[in-house]
Amino acid sequence: MSDTSFDEIDQRILDILQVDSDLPIAEVADRVGLSPTPIWRRIKRMEAAGLIRGRVALIDQKLANVPMTIFIGVTAPRHAMEWFTQFRALIEDIPEVVEAYRLTGATDYIMKVVVPDIATYDVVYQRMIEEVEFSTVNSSISMEELKFTTAVPTKYL
Repeated sequence: MSDTSFDEIDQRILDILQVDSDLPIAEVADRVGLSPTPIWRRIKRMEAAGLIRGRVALIDQKLANVPMTIFIGVTAPRHAMEWFTQFRALIEDIPEVVEAYRLTGATDYIMKVVVPDIATYDVVYQRMIEEVEFSTVNSSISMEELKFTTAVPTKYL
């Protein structure tokens, strides 16, 4: 098996680790039906290939006192590398911006922002519009989280 091809056993390992990456290798091995050493080797190979990018602690947003999720859609005033570089530096420097994507369609970029309250969001918003020019800025406050997962489907490997 090459370093960039993955099989059903790798899929099963990934499915298990995406739910609980703290499981001991022996437990993963029991669930997959292999001994610990081949499981460990497969995990290391997937890490080396970049498929497993890291292991993190998922923090409860409400207990971290940032219960408010706001999605901000922006339209660039012009599509130039200089503007994009400035925008990217800005969002990298604002810790409340936890996700950001470039889109197709009428909205050029969307960001997910987490804050404790609307006043803090306004501080973030004011900073953004002071540092970068936008054609439009549209914000939507999330009323309820219907689904949240960091797991990606592995059936396409």
